[in-house]
Amino acid sequence: MIFLIKIFKSFSKKEKLLFVVSLLAFFLSFVFWTANIFSQRTVLAAVSGGEYTEGIVGQPSFINPVLSLPSGADSDINELIFSRLSDLSDSVKMSENGKVWNIRLKADIFWDDKQPITSRDIDFTIKKIQNSDTQSPLESMWRGAQTEIISKLEMKVALSKPYFFFDETLKNLMIIPAHLFSETPAANIKISDYNLEPTGNGPFKFQSFKKEKSGFISEYKFVRNEAYFGKKPYIESMVFKFYKNEDELISAFNSGEISGFGGVSAKNLKKISINSKIFSLMMPRYYALFFNSYAQKNLAGENVRIALDYATDKKKIIDEVFNGDAIVADGPVVLGMNGYSQKVSFESVFSPEKAASILDADGWRVGEDGVRWKTVKKETSRLEFNLISPKVQFLEDAANIIASDWARIGVKLNVLAKSSEEIDEIIKTRNYEIIIFGNSFTSYNNPDLSSFWYSSQKFYPGLNLSLYENKSVDNLIEISRETMNDSKRQSALSSLQSLIVGDQPAVFLFSPDYTYISKPQLEGFEETEINSASGRFKNIENWYIKTARVFK
Repeated sequence: MIFLIKIFKSFSKKEKLLFVVSLLAFFLSFVFWTANIFSQRTVLAAVSGGEYTEGIVGQPSFINPVLSLPSGADSDINELIFSRLSDLSDSVKMSENGKVWNIRLKADIFWDDKQPITSRDIDFTIKKIQNSDTQSPLESMWRGAQTEIISKLEMKVALSKPYFFFDETLKNLMIIPAHLFSETPAANIKISDYNLEPTGNGPFKFQSFKKEKSGFISEYKFVRNEAYFGKKPYIESMVFKFYKNEDELISAFNSGEISGFGGVSAKNLKKISINSKIFSLMMPRYYALFFNSYAQKNLAGENVRIALDYATDKKKIIDEVFNGDAIVADGPVVLGMNGYSQKVSFESVFSPEKAASILDADGWRVGEDGVRWKTVKKETSRLEFNLISPKVQFLEDAANIIASDWARIGVKLNVLAKSSEEIDEIIKTRNYEIIIFGNSFTSYNNPDLSSFWYSSQKFYPGLNLSLYENKSVDNLIEISRETMNDSKRQSALSSLQSLIVGDQPAVFLFSPDYTYISKPQLEGFEETEINSASGRFKNIENWYIKTARVFK
């Protein structure tokens, strides 16, 4: 070393500079060569860790799959902390006659509190759903199902007659822990603390939530369930933050407060000011204006309902609200679903002139204030309606366009935007004249219309929001549910679409794609089609935000 120093000192100033530059060049070349070799022999791979924060407009009410509506904060969270029966089971086998299912649970699977999951939990969940005091929105799907516990891990579910959609219903069932709810009367299950501090069996488990003094829940935190029987998620913790409107939500995203969100209007997407990923997902759903003629007698007249349909410019809504990323909903089955009837598409035409002529012929005259009126048996009525809209931007925007359209034909529409909690109560009591709302299906294959259009579902917890009743439609729905013959089912679906559209219990509007936005760091999101908004989390265990290089 001393020898080298002596040599270096013997160099001239120019030689010393040249030596240092050469040594530095050699060092940098070695570093780049090493890095290149490392890069060639390794790949970026997902690693565990990190926290992902999801933003949602609205509030959780019941984090309990027996009570949750098919959309909203509750169902989103359910997707993370509850597993479906198909995942909990080694097998779910249907008998040849389509009336009996034998279920065998996986061995050694547990709830978050380390209690074993058994067939008793399945039996308990089904019976809670079936109990009318529970007021489960799933009740109609389980009516008539008989359960029998065979062993700790085995049980049987039987129907009195075949039900084509039941296989999917059974496999998608999310169960609740019998050991926690068994002492709770069905009528009191909604007020159980376990609905806010849930015990689940999914890839994540509850850790905490924050509530403001006003009662507004601002945050939920879930952590990776290390005891989960399936593939463990890469993400270490999931946080849900709740906002009162889309503007607050997008502001939170732009400021870095949240990592992702979904379901906002196309108009508001323009407000995103940071780099992001945008995923457009197909989803089997439609939105409509549902008429409640029990609450507003002027909607009982078929001519008025038909005129309102003609007066609604659905394509304008799609262009202005969704930037074209939606299709017109012609009826209760959307284009792309099995059983869709092309016939109904010809009946969905925008014609304010025809709408006005129908109302003229029906005796409705335009008053000095521009609103139509009619006197029958000395009683004067006006065509003025209240429309309830969830506080969801694209629905409010659509409602305002519709109000403008209807004003052109002499119909006044008052748009009343309500919070998710208010909407739940309004739907429960059917306290609305018209409501703009969405119906979602479990898949594009063989849609089951019973929850939305069967007469027995007119009142809560049913989702027949038009309180529609038609015996022929009931019969066709029963055929579509019971037959195992595909062509017979398709024929029934086609016929009932024509009947429903002909009766005009609703104005069918649009079927939009679902848009999900995240920070660029999110990887592993590979969904292109989801069955519900919560379906974006279906493969949450594949999401990751941390990476490291590993050897090939």
